[in-house]
Amino acid sequence: MTAFQDDIEAVQALKEQNGSGWDAISPEHVARMRAQNRFRTGLEIAQYTADIMRRDMAEYDADSSVYTQSLGVWHGFIGQQKLISIKKHLKSTNKRYLYLSGWMVAALRSEFGPLPDQSMHEKTAVPALIEELYTFLRQADARELDLLFTQLDDARLAGDETAVEFIQSQIDTYETHVVPIIADIDAGFGNPEATYLLAKKMIEAGACAIQIENQVSDEKQCGHQDGKVTVPHEDFIAKINAVRYAFLELGIDNGVIVARTDSLGAGLTQKLAVTSAPGDLGDQYNSFLDVEEISEAELGNGDVVIKRDGKLLRPKRLASNLYQFRSGTGEDRCVLDCITSLQNGADLLWIETEKPHVEQIAGMVDRIREEIPNAKLVYNNSPSFNWTLNFRQQAYDQLAEQGADVSAYDRDKLMSVEYDGTELAELADEKIRTFQRDGSARAGIFHHLITLPTYHTAALSTDNLAKGYFGDEGMLTYVRDVQREEIRQGIATVKHQNMAGSDIGDNHKEYFAGDAALKAGGKDNTMNQFS
Repeated sequence: MTAFQDDIEAVQALKEQNGSGWDAISPEHVARMRAQNRFRTGLEIAQYTADIMRRDMAEYDADSSVYTQSLGVWHGFIGQQKLISIKKHLKSTNKRYLYLSGWMVAALRSEFGPLPDQSMHEKTAVPALIEELYTFLRQADARELDLLFTQLDDARLAGDETAVEFIQSQIDTYETHVVPIIADIDAGFGNPEATYLLAKKMIEAGACAIQIENQVSDEKQCGHQDGKVTVPHEDFIAKINAVRYAFLELGIDNGVIVARTDSLGAGLTQKLAVTSAPGDLGDQYNSFLDVEEISEAELGNGDVVIKRDGKLLRPKRLASNLYQFRSGTGEDRCVLDCITSLQNGADLLWIETEKPHVEQIAGMVDRIREEIPNAKLVYNNSPSFNWTLNFRQQAYDQLAEQGADVSAYDRDKLMSVEYDGTELAELADEKIRTFQRDGSARAGIFHHLITLPTYHTAALSTDNLAKGYFGDEGMLTYVRDVQREEIRQGIATVKHQNMAGSDIGDNHKEYFAGDAALKAGGKDNTMNQFS
């Protein structure tokens, strides 16, 4: 007996209990509506998707070839279309997630208008987007099941029992569009209590995985910009604890925390760490500071000093009242950050790098795994990287090391179109193609994501449409490049009324009013041109 059939029988029993007043209620229609609304709360989604992530993490530990992926999305419709596409082309959503980027929330979802990625947007916009994404994913379920129910009715009407059995099996084994979201909480939007409160809202909206970074909340910068300021480990651990408490309070005991370190590109700290003994965590953090040894006589007004190994050390303090780290300490600080985060409740790591280089990432992960053997990463395949130039330079260096003649190439100008189609360019493109596979095998990357790809695709496709439509091609641009391709590629949005829920509404009207229902999908609906 399937859940669908169980629901039919349960509602039939209820109908019989309630007598003639329920004569118009169809148990099968109720079962259909329940199937189309499988997840009734965000917490149900959070638990369902946390279970998926934990399973995927365990499978990756056993086999690094089964890594996971996501694309960042900034609107529920974009997330919905991504999952519809995955199901259509790849037949399963297995190992595919969504990423919610704080950068895109700031740039596209703030009431202030477009903002830089500096935690200036409304914190409530983050859980609101999580809720919106899952609303659209649940609607994708409702739409796809509605199409199956319509096919089932048609097969029954035609008396085709083979088709009825096949369609019913598709309904019984239906795979939802609801997948895990890794959601960006930035640096926590305030103190640990503020982090806890926002994390609760995100989890209640459906988030099973929350990514938090070790920057100062009120100085937060995009990971690929300058001026990043980190916090001592104890401050960051308090926020990791805050997120864990939020998960536990809401009953998501296996919620996932992604601890991000920006230390590789962050040369500043707002605070000196508290230390009580040589070699403790605070002392290790302070040991990376750029200091000068001074005598007591050299102390100036307002100077701050650290005593270590019997010496007085004065950290270099900037006019901004920030302290700077020694140049070249970024990787060491990243490794310490990662080990410390995993030892204090984090589940996954995120190391923000300045370029996509497998061996650079692997060098840090190797060191982390000396302490935490199953350490694994979420990695940002960032649009902030010039992928073409970076990998052409890597290909150039590889060819040079192999003794190949690279005199035909200018390493600093490898982005040039004149190198397209060359041996070097093809080698670079192959490295890009296998980057995720190679990174997962060599550098412990469990999850690959692109933070803001749909920001760029929206801009590019709109530019192409506007260029032709407002130019000489006029309507041909839309018809040739959009609608004709939607039809030929089977893009569901060509029937935009159906995508927006019109047919679901028609079927509900029929459930509610029977033959008296006034339906929108009749013979005069112009959407029939696409049937």
